[in-house]
Amino acid sequence: MEITKAINDSKVLRFIITAFIGTIFLTISAKIKIPFYPVPMTMQTFVVLFMGIAFGWKIGVATVSLYLFEGIIGLPVFSGTPEKGLGLIYFTGPTMGYLIGFLFASFFAGYMNLNTNYLFIFFKLIFSVSLIYILGMLWLGNLIGWDKPIFSIGASPFLLAELLKIVLLTLLTKVIVNLRKFI
Repeated sequence: MEITKAINDSKVLRFIITAFIGTIFLTISAKIKIPFYPVPMTMQTFVVLFMGIAFGWKIGVATVSLYLFEGIIGLPVFSGTPEKGLGLIYFTGPTMGYLIGFLFASFFAGYMNLNTNYLFIFFKLIFSVSLIYILGMLWLGNLIGWDKPIFSIGASPFLLAELLKIVLLTLLTKVIVNLRKFI
C-alpha cells in the first residue's frame, strides 16, 4: 500500500514539475521575437502544441492553465508584458481569445492520435492551432467591433509563421511523442 502511494506521489510531483517547467518555456517563447514576414513571430503556439504532443492533453492543459494563472495574477509571462500592462487588465485585452485558445489547442494536440502518417498529423495540428485563431478572432471582433477587418488584423499576418511551425512540429511529432515515456 505504501509503495503504491509513493509511486502515485512521485507521478503527481513529476506532473507538477513538468507543468511548471512548461510555463517557463511558454514564457520564454512569448518573449523571444523572431524576425519574420510580415510580422515578427514568437514560438508560443509551437510550445503550446509541443506540450500537448510531448506530454499528453492533461499535462498540456495543466501547463497552459498554470501559465494563464501566472499571467492573470500579474507575473510578466505574456508577450508584450510588462510594457503593455500586467495581470487581469492585460489578459482581458485584445489577446484574451488567443490565450484561451491555447487551452483548446494543447488539449487537441495531446488528445488526438498522433501515431499516424505525416499528412494526418499535419491536419490535426492545423485543426489544433485553428482553435487559437478562431477564439482569438471571436474575442477581438467582440472587443474592437465587427466592422473592422478582423481576419486581416487577427490572423492573416501570422499564418505563414504558423504554417512553418506546424510543418516543423509535424516532422518532429513522432520523436516528440516519445517524451511521454519520461512522464
